[in-house]
Amino acid sequence: MNKTRLFQKSLLAVTIATATLASQQTLAAGFQLNAQSATGLGRAFAGDAVIADNASAMARNPATMALFDKMSLSLGVISITSKIEVKDAKYSVFNGTGYSNSDANFSDAGDTSFVPNIHLVVPVNDKFAWGVNAYTNFATKTEFDDKYAASEYGGLTDVKSYNLGLAGSYRVDEQWSLGAGLDLIYGKGTLKRNASPTLAGVITSGVSTSFTALDTTADGWALGFNFGGVFELDEENRFGLSYRYSPDLKAEGDITKSGTKYQGDTLTMPLPDMAEFSGYHQLNEKFALHYSVQWIKWSEFDKLEADKAGHIKDYQWQDGMHYALGGTYFLNNDWTLRAGYMHDTSAQDQVTSISVPDSDRNWLSAGFTYKVDENSNLDFGMTYLIGEDVKVNEQTLNSRYDPSNPAFGPEKLSTLEATTHANAILVGLQYSHTF
Repeated sequence: MNKTRLFQKSLLAVTIATATLASQQTLAAGFQLNAQSATGLGRAFAGDAVIADNASAMARNPATMALFDKMSLSLGVISITSKIEVKDAKYSVFNGTGYSNSDANFSDAGDTSFVPNIHLVVPVNDKFAWGVNAYTNFATKTEFDDKYAASEYGGLTDVKSYNLGLAGSYRVDEQWSLGAGLDLIYGKGTLKRNASPTLAGVITSGVSTSFTALDTTADGWALGFNFGGVFELDEENRFGLSYRYSPDLKAEGDITKSGTKYQGDTLTMPLPDMAEFSGYHQLNEKFALHYSVQWIKWSEFDKLEADKAGHIKDYQWQDGMHYALGGTYFLNNDWTLRAGYMHDTSAQDQVTSISVPDSDRNWLSAGFTYKVDENSNLDFGMTYLIGEDVKVNEQTLNSRYDPSNPAFGPEKLSTLEATTHANAILVGLQYSHTF
């Protein structure tokens, strides 16, 4: 094989690897969806592992089902609109003889998604209860224009997961309740990346101005579990603690790597475990204070690899934390008002990306419940999620680089320096009914 072809195959390999890295950051650290209920959304999910004001509580802590004395159903949907900006972006790409430079700003790579949820809690007697639910813990979508200058770092990322849960609870005594459940998780991802026209021209020796670096759709199932406990100090004060084990998700699909298409390959994507502690305190007949601390084991996502395509990329994520504080005001028999604040820490550490950028975030939340009748409630919640500016430095390295042999090309095939900022607005509506 001549040196020119060696360089072209090397260029193709690292371009695909970089594109895959950028896209998978969406799942690992784009953002974890807190979208189990509109009530939780309206208080920034403060206290959600113990409040148990409707059936959606089982999604945060299965032990809360022991607090229900009637069958309860909750149906809801949350819309998520993300605003993702790439600014001060400078893109540099090898053109065969030197480097071409251009701006790579992009005003909005975000999207609007609708996330439904359903929860059912069925008390059997004063000791046992069981429940089923369906919701999502992870989902996001970002899309850059086909003409985006640094297209090997942008493209389309559409990742979704669906959680089907079955759980049971047991009341030990007047103070202690325990619960556990199984989670059947379905995940699906569509990832597309095209090399920039300049890079594509180098790959194809000027034959083409377009080149698909990555185009794959993969899906799969995984089984996890969760357990938790509730301690009721008295009628006005209680605490909840829960843990959720999230398994490695095996997603099957066709994967292109280094110019080779691997049909029916299996991509392993580790998902993070989560632990949450919540407290609820009824201070008087009008006002309650509640809070939560949640730990998310993002460090589980240390690498991405496939059975046939092999190792793709190493990762160095850090564990994340949520700190939430909220209040509920019982206005009258028909109206309940709530508000909350959450600080959410970034999962990304040294590795950053323009593809759904991550940062520390602040949640400003408010909502209400309207009592339709003795057995029915209508809930509304809204959150403004504020991100921070993050410096991004991405590069596509030439794995065949040899400083003593210029025929293999330069050390860096392309680089991107930028500042990213991501905000989001979440709006939830929910109907709850007891039987």
